[in-house]
Amino acid sequence: MSSDETDDTLRIGQAAALLGVSVDTVRRWEDDGTVEVVRSSGGQRLVRLAEIRRLLGERPRTQRRVAASSARNQLDAMVINVVKGTAAASIEMQAGPYRLVALTTAESVDDLDLAPGRRVVASVKATNVVVGLPED
Repeated sequence: MSSDETDDTLRIGQAAALLGVSVDTVRRWEDDGTVEVVRSSGGQRLVRLAEIRRLLGERPRTQRRVAASSARNQLDAMVINVVKGTAAASIEMQAGPYRLVALTTAESVDDLDLAPGRRVVASVKATNVVVGLPED
């Protein structure tokens, strides 16, 4: 993370990946006022997590047909809800247009410090969704 970035901002490429659009689309959205982009001291575009959450909430959830797939997929995602019990927890994530729910232990939620707004990597294999932290 650069000195200009904070935990509540994403670089434009990261924002585009979470929204399931291209970097050019985010730039066009900035130009037409769809998304508010802040600039770092070096001029780099940064998008606040609150803007990402707003845009994800406004976008229709659509199903895409899959032309090809691998046995294991890793998706950049954002935690949008955590429901934690004594032993188990569910983590709801948004990865572009896809909503994912992972069932895990309450201990994992604590160990990974999972909370709404946290950037994660969702690894999907068959019916399992595993939550990991991205490299910064």
